[in-house]
Amino acid sequence: MIKLIAIDLDGTLLNEEKKITERTRTVLRQVKKMGVKVVLCTGRPLPGMTDYLDQLGLRDEGDYGITYNGGLVQKTDTGEVLSEKVLSKNDIADLYTLSLKLGIPMNFIDLVRVYCPEPPEGTASRYREIMKALPFIKTTINKLPDTIKINKALFCTDQPKLDAAIQRIPDEFFNKYTMMKSRPILLEILNKDVDKGKGLQTLGNYLNIKPEEMMTLGDQENDLAMIRYAGLGVAMGNAIKEVKRAAQFVTKTNVEDGVAYAVNKFVLSQY
Repeated sequence: MIKLIAIDLDGTLLNEEKKITERTRTVLRQVKKMGVKVVLCTGRPLPGMTDYLDQLGLRDEGDYGITYNGGLVQKTDTGEVLSEKVLSKNDIADLYTLSLKLGIPMNFIDLVRVYCPEPPEGTASRYREIMKALPFIKTTINKLPDTIKINKALFCTDQPKLDAAIQRIPDEFFNKYTMMKSRPILLEILNKDVDKGKGLQTLGNYLNIKPEEMMTLGDQENDLAMIRYAGLGVAMGNAIKEVKRAAQFVTKTNVEDGVAYAVNKFVLSQY
């Protein structure tokens, strides 16, 4: 029996207008009333999904969210952090040097702001197109306090340029960090012990919910770990091929209420 449903946001829960449809909202509110945990699992920070949590009634005591692709597991009513895995100042310095060598811009984020070091000449980050919930501030690596905790770094630029740059990243960086695309124009870089699957494992241990009692839904590379971790991994109809291959079921697309379709099929039918 499914006790927890973990759902990605962009390309999964949200349609192309970045909205939750009425049908999906109704289905998810219904399963929550039945006692099933509904957990939004995203690369965004908590402030970047509060509107969606409110729409689904997921800001009560006993509600949880997985943010920064698993780097943070939080209570959504208070923001209390249950688990946090971060990057250090030294990590950020190494990644910034890499970005300059690749000729692509880098940003990095803590809980309250997006940092913008000077980009390579002639380039500009596209991350402002994506991140609307946190303020952007200019900085230099030297200005950062030694004790700073960074939740993730990212390279965000035009897809052809980003894809070409990824091919030039030395293996040592892939070995040292979790690096994955969450959108065609966005590469996210996190602590090596971070992915959505590990975040889900942390929350499952806290709630005493087993992997086989979980259902996950996603569409992109950053969803692969949680698709593989859960007893029932569901790929969206619009998911990339790797996610579809890893999933036990492929539902309808995000513009066809694919989340509602899968939840009806596998969860509501249990009750």
